[in-house]
Amino acid sequence: MKEKVYQYLKQIPKGKVVTYGSIALNLGNKKLARVIGNILHNNPDEEKFPCYKVVNNKGELSKNFAFGGIEKQKLKLELEGIEVKNYKVNLEKYEWKNE
Repeated sequence: MKEKVYQYLKQIPKGKVVTYGSIALNLGNKKLARVIGNILHNNPDEEKFPCYKVVNNKGELSKNFAFGGIEKQKLKLELEGIEVKNYKVNLEKYEWKNE
């Protein structure tokens, strides 16, 4: 499953985010959102597998972002043109729907 998650991350377009739940649903089991979070926390390469593009189902950034904390995640999203307000993104505007 780990490799499937990492490959999914590589598909997310610039300027878009996904939720843990949407990754889990896309991989076949919406109940695996926490497992997805654990996999992302152990991501071996943030450049190759852009886990900073993953937020929770409310659009909130991760306080425990593995590569430098929430401020680093915020900066990386903003560099892609994603507006972050109070450590939250507007899912209606920025969520990638891989349907």
